[in-house]
Amino acid sequence: MNPVLFVFLLSALPPSAQQAPGTPPAAPPAQTQQPVQGDSNRSVIKPKPGQEALKEKDLYDRTGYLHPFRRMPKFILYDQKAIWTSPFHTSKQNAKWWAIWGVTVGGLIASDRYIQRDAPNNATLVRVGNDASYLGEVYTLLPIAAGMYFIGTSNGSDHFRETGLLSFEALANVGIMDLVLKSALGRERPTEGKGNGAFQQSPNRVNSSFPSGHTISTFALASVVAHEYHHHTWVKALIYGYGIGVGAARLAANKHFPSDVVAGGVMGWFVGDYVYGKRHNSELDKKSTAQTILSHISIGGAIN
Repeated sequence: MNPVLFVFLLSALPPSAQQAPGTPPAAPPAQTQQPVQGDSNRSVIKPKPGQEALKEKDLYDRTGYLHPFRRMPKFILYDQKAIWTSPFHTSKQNAKWWAIWGVTVGGLIASDRYIQRDAPNNATLVRVGNDASYLGEVYTLLPIAAGMYFIGTSNGSDHFRETGLLSFEALANVGIMDLVLKSALGRERPTEGKGNGAFQQSPNRVNSSFPSGHTISTFALASVVAHEYHHHTWVKALIYGYGIGVGAARLAANKHFPSDVVAGGVMGWFVGDYVYGKRHNSELDKKSTAQTILSHISIGGAIN
């Protein structure tokens, strides 16, 4: 298969990974839920709700710290099946997103080499980009997810605990996607070969250029946090600013082409959207009706 066509196909996977074949549309069930809370309706791709990551029996005052993680391997396997088989059960209404996304990625890939050559490139910028890239490393993002879960547990905030759990699930999903895509596409980084970003030419297929692993991971976590705390603009601005900063750092460090970063960011966001729509426990929203979530930050750092 032509590498560019392969990119179109795979980069469109997350937006269409919403329902298994034959399942009813998500709209009718949504009408029976509390419209004020919005819960999983905040998901753009609206997957059919599945088993919650944090069940009623898992609330902080009923089980230990690690109990909810027992279901995580099963969740990740289910997610991967939904993501990779999504081209075979994409709804007609989502076909336009395939087309739009394919044209966008294709246009960026075609212009990457020219954008890269005209972009600022000096030792200071590369150094700053490399330093800031650590913010998007897995060893930075996983502790953030773990911190939300364990701090939420110790402070009795089930909402914060769920945010950590879903962030972990999203990170695991995009980690697998990133490894598969990089290995399959083998795109050269800007500093490799002739600097044209040729596919199937990377000397290190597992660590090739497309997509940006830092960006796909950062935006997966950012998407979950933004969905959980959608009613706080400052939270969304902060977490998406974090993701944009990581993407910009990868470009500044001359580690990726623009299409690598944009594709990674969009795929990461949609995976986070899917995980939230699939695993969010709407009961946590109902528990928050009597208070403003994030109304205070305790000394321990938990967001309630």
